[in-house]
Amino acid sequence: MEFINKLYDLLWGPWMIYGIMLVGVVFTILTKGVQVRFLKDMFGQIFHGKKSDAGVSSFQAMSMALSGRIGTGNIAGTATAIAFGGPGAIFWMWVIAFFGAATAYVESTLAQIYKEEKNGVYRGGPAFYIHKFTGKRWLGMIFAIAALVAMSFLQPTVQANAIADAMYNAFELPHWVSGLAVCLILGLIIIGGVKRIAAAASFIVPFMAIAYILVAVIIIILNIDQVPSIFSLIFRSAFGADEMFGGILGAAIAWGVKRGIYANEAGQGTGPHPAAAAEVSHPVKQGLVQAASVYLDTFLVCTATAFMILFTGMYNVQEGEGTGAFIVQNLPGVEAGTAFTQYAVDAAFPIAGFGTIFVAFALFFFAFTTTMAYYYIAETNMAYIFDGKKLKLGIRFVQIVILFATYFGAVRPSESAWTLGDIGLGIMVWVNVIGLLFLVKPALIALKDYERQKKAGKNPVFYPEELGIKNADFWMKKK
Repeated sequence: MEFINKLYDLLWGPWMIYGIMLVGVVFTILTKGVQVRFLKDMFGQIFHGKKSDAGVSSFQAMSMALSGRIGTGNIAGTATAIAFGGPGAIFWMWVIAFFGAATAYVESTLAQIYKEEKNGVYRGGPAFYIHKFTGKRWLGMIFAIAALVAMSFLQPTVQANAIADAMYNAFELPHWVSGLAVCLILGLIIIGGVKRIAAAASFIVPFMAIAYILVAVIIIILNIDQVPSIFSLIFRSAFGADEMFGGILGAAIAWGVKRGIYANEAGQGTGPHPAAAAEVSHPVKQGLVQAASVYLDTFLVCTATAFMILFTGMYNVQEGEGTGAFIVQNLPGVEAGTAFTQYAVDAAFPIAGFGTIFVAFALFFFAFTTTMAYYYIAETNMAYIFDGKKLKLGIRFVQIVILFATYFGAVRPSESAWTLGDIGLGIMVWVNVIGLLFLVKPALIALKDYERQKKAGKNPVFYPEELGIKNADFWMKKK
């Protein structure tokens, strides 16, 4: 266990946290602020792409990516950031989302450039673009194996346990019942492959996000007089200018960046998988859509959680993690996390237990769709490793493993599940981020090409050989 903890600290230390932020800054400079210059296109392209026999629409691909980005971290993670970093942590979550959008553009555009069609389905992601750009399959295999283990076996246990706990707290539903129910629904969806996953995501994700944000809007309206003071508190705390929270400026930055990265997933290598599945005429179109998904995740869902908590005052802020000393203690004896949001909703609505029930359902949808995204990522990396009959057997194996992990996580969570899952994810992040620094050129060339065609009044189409981009086999065959 000591070795596991040391490995976790090595993978997720300051170099990882601030390194990803620095990469976002670098990509923002190299793309000349793609997340600002193409803001209209980022959201405009969401509804333009149409699905095909092999691919999904831009909206479906974004919904699949959001199903992974919007998870328990948007509720528990945001609350934890406030608990240990103060209200100012929210500002730094916004900052990392802004720069992360540039990273999401780069990795998702690369996923489109180097995607493949396998067994009638578009596949792509870090394993594919690292391999095709470098010509070294073993580099792609490192990512693929880490993703396969983390996404099919380790991470789903945590999401399933979050669902089971929420249902037990709200309805006293036994964990085994929740586990069976989630496995049944998940099995019915994943057995249908990428098309069924995309269809489910495009229905569930907008529904759950809108409902969650609507409750936050109601809470803001009920406390509309507090709007100036809450925004002032966030900004003052973010720069150490607030008397109460000035002493934890470092914690505000650290926790804001840490939880922001965890929530928006930019640079983690998860978003490129669904991005590659989209049917578009030019890779940049989906790169921009995925950049928009980072904004939607943080500026809407994470911010909704933060506002619910801050506007109702239902939070504690510790002087330091594990110190036991508090700067603010509005909820004595309540641990940092989901409970902050439950108390916040309860405080706003005079219906007994409404907060517990609402957050339980929110957690169910958030965690369920995240597990669905985990399966898709695992399946895609299995498709990178195997072909033909072996791939079919591999996909069936992944389906069995993720259903087992989901049920196991619901009924008997492992204390080391988070740590082990994060180690797998950490390896994915390191391989992906280091790879992106060397692979960014094709994404920049594609962006210039897209911009040139847009200025000429054309609907951009992609011809890689004319741009000097090699090994983009799918697009060369398409021509």
